[in-house]
Amino acid sequence: MRTYAGHSSATASNALYRRNLAKGQTGLSVAFDLPTQTGYDPDHELSRGEVGKVGVPVSHIGDMRQLFDGIPLAEANTSMTINATAMWLLALYVGVAEEQAEAEGLDRDEMLAELAGTTQNDIIKEYLSRGTYVFPPGPSLRLITDMVAWAVQHVPKWNPINICSYHLQEVGASPVQEVAYAMCTAISVLDAVRDSGQLPDDRFGEVVGRISFFVNAGVRFIEEMCKMRAFGVLWEEITRDRYGIENPKQRRFRYGVQVNSLGLTEQQPENNVQRIVLEMLAVSLSRNARARAIQLPAWNEALGLPRPWDQQWALRMQQVLAYETDLLEYEDLFDGSPVVQAKVDEIVDGARAEIDRVQAMGGAVAAVESGYMKSQMVSSLAERRRRVESGEDVVVGLNKFDTTEPSPLQAEGAKAIETIDPEVEREASEAVRAWRSGRDSSTVDGAVRGLREAAKTGTNLMSATISCAKAGVTTGEWATALREVFGEYRAPTGVSGASAAGVAGAALAGVRERVAKAGEDLGERLRILVGKPGLDGHSNGAEQVAVRARDVGFEVVYQGIRLTPAQIVAAAVQEGVHVVGLSVLSGSHLEVVPAVVEGLRAAGVTDVPVVLGGIIPPADADELLKRGVAKVFTPKDYELTEIMDEIVTVIRKAHGLTES
Repeated sequence: MRTYAGHSSATASNALYRRNLAKGQTGLSVAFDLPTQTGYDPDHELSRGEVGKVGVPVSHIGDMRQLFDGIPLAEANTSMTINATAMWLLALYVGVAEEQAEAEGLDRDEMLAELAGTTQNDIIKEYLSRGTYVFPPGPSLRLITDMVAWAVQHVPKWNPINICSYHLQEVGASPVQEVAYAMCTAISVLDAVRDSGQLPDDRFGEVVGRISFFVNAGVRFIEEMCKMRAFGVLWEEITRDRYGIENPKQRRFRYGVQVNSLGLTEQQPENNVQRIVLEMLAVSLSRNARARAIQLPAWNEALGLPRPWDQQWALRMQQVLAYETDLLEYEDLFDGSPVVQAKVDEIVDGARAEIDRVQAMGGAVAAVESGYMKSQMVSSLAERRRRVESGEDVVVGLNKFDTTEPSPLQAEGAKAIETIDPEVEREASEAVRAWRSGRDSSTVDGAVRGLREAAKTGTNLMSATISCAKAGVTTGEWATALREVFGEYRAPTGVSGASAAGVAGAALAGVRERVAKAGEDLGERLRILVGKPGLDGHSNGAEQVAVRARDVGFEVVYQGIRLTPAQIVAAAVQEGVHVVGLSVLSGSHLEVVPAVVEGLRAAGVTDVPVVLGGIIPPADADELLKRGVAKVFTPKDYELTEIMDEIVTVIRKAHGLTES
């Protein structure tokens, strides 16, 4: 039982973890901030506004030491949601474990053998969804391969990779796509480890036995339960037939779950409580396909960062189910059900066909590089949004039953969510600079040089990475060394190949006419730049805006994620756009958005309005409007065609055009 937690600093997060463990939590789930996830130190330009917002900043072994102060790692079960820099964070964790062993007079190897937990380490879904990738697919797969091989040999209780289909569902995957692409990722990793020759053939079963999965459970809980049974069927089939694993324990489908945060609504957020409970049932009802670990979002995650009380409520939901109900006392309730079996067969058959399609392309890495899987996700989410906007899919409180009483849960206003003091970033930047100045520079330089040289060969990189951790190398320095060898990567956006079939209608046609008329009045086709400033990689909102803008007749400029405000301003000027639309979900809006507004003004561009979409608290929205943002959209503004219509109005106003 976990809650996904971490923010501000290692000290604050350590206190939070201790409180959660005291409340009965049985595992830790560490959320890292975006600079840590993407390999930057707190004082880097791209870290502006992102430090400590969506997780804890960990810049070096001193931070990791503080994060787990007073928590014996040999007794902990720690899940770390980390991907591109997973090797680095595991090295820091191992380094702290070794320090604890030395302090307690324990044998180092015995301590490592007791370490239990998971590094998510699924880079494929990062290219498709969350966007916290750093390196190209090939080198990224090498880092995963090296971690898996090293972990099997040195930390045998650790899950070195957690194949994560969770975010695939959040960016639009159907149950068939979620199952298929997760299995394709697992195949790519297992093939890479097998072919690397780092482990003898007779230990490959141990590799398979350490693979775990992290999935999403949506509110259609019968379908989700059948999806989990389908996962188990296919994993058994692949591990037995493709890899020849004879030990049934090693073939077991082991998974944890986070229920669907994307389905939580800003409108009537109290409804999120029953959504979360129903989604939890999807992964606990069927004993033969039951999650090994569950972490639940809080009811107010669509509003902002949950408070400790909100996280406690999510934990209590699990405890009530486990200790008060009789759900865990019976054999599988669904064995022999023809209805369930038919749905499982449907998902299995569809997933097999999609797996074969991806394998024919050359596997998951090739399907990422070609943009195939990303386009499938963008198109699928566009279709889901169409169904919600048309009312075909009902979301209570959003597109139906939307009359409501004032919520006492929100009576505290801004105090109803956790807020991060802006001083956190300044303090973290000062702290990392002080850390750098206090190290032995020759030891640091030698460790980084060793990492860089190892990366140029086929040597397993874990040992060199652990040496860097112990030497006091920072997160940014480790990632920079590998960037110099591997290069960086910008994944396909999937927008150009996506379609939003069935979106036509009177409303869309009307907006299309307004776009065309505004273009005629200005003497050129309307152009919109869709930008993702900062390190926030959750790009599905920006992609859907880009697709709908194209559908209504805008010329769309979308360059993907992870751009500085200066880069966005330069693109807006170069492309001669009529409006800049920014998408921010990480809480950095008060820092990065005004920087774009001010940058446009400094460039002499006064007639290009900036609009913003994201999880923006009302008080922050008011502040941004005062600082020059023309319009702020939040999750309650779910009808994209209406958003396009409002953007046309904003453009006309900026150019002094009267409505005709």
